[in-house]
Parts: sequence; C-alpha cells; structure tokens
Amino acid sequence: MAEKEEQAQHISIELGEKEAEGIYSNLAIIRHSPAEFVIDFTRILPDVPKARVHARIIMTPQHAKMLLHALTDNLLRFEEDNGEISVDGQSPFDTKHVH
Repeated sequence: MAEKEEQAQHISIELGEKEAEGIYSNLAIIRHSPAEFVIDFTRILPDVPKARVHARIIMTPQHAKMLLHALTDNLLRFEEDNGEISVDGQSPFDTKHVH
C-alpha cells in the first residue's frame, strides 16, 4: 500500500493598504453563543465619554480556541525575549488554564 504524501498548502494572503495601517485598540469586548464568538475591538481615550467599535471579528468556537493557543504561544515567546508583561491587578500569565 502506497503512502499518500502530504503536500504543504501555500496560501497567498493579500494585505490591503487600509488594513496595512492597522487599527489601535485598548479594549476588546467578547461575547459568544453556542455557534460563534464575537470580538469587538474599540479604544477608550481620556476625556472621551463615548467609544465606537472599530473592528468586529466573528469566529467559530474552534477558531477562537486556536486563536487562544496562538496568542498564548506568542505571549510566552515575547516574555522569554522581553521579560514578563505586567498588568496591574492581575496575576502573572498562567498557561495551566489554557487547554
């Protein structure tokens, strides 16, 4: 029986001019249903009582978990290179709670 060779899949991802500029966000509001996670990105600025959503990302629970793992991996590597990220009022990053 011949083994099927796995071929690496290459995906070309285009980045538009507007998207390349990026959007600054210092607050993410996350909600979910059984079928999807919704993440709204906004920014809170001093002396501005109102904020608007600048980007909304909708994904399946499976993709949300994949994002969690990718962020965890990248945060750990970042902290290895740059030192621990301190967040006021929160305990150090603990990957034991990431399954």
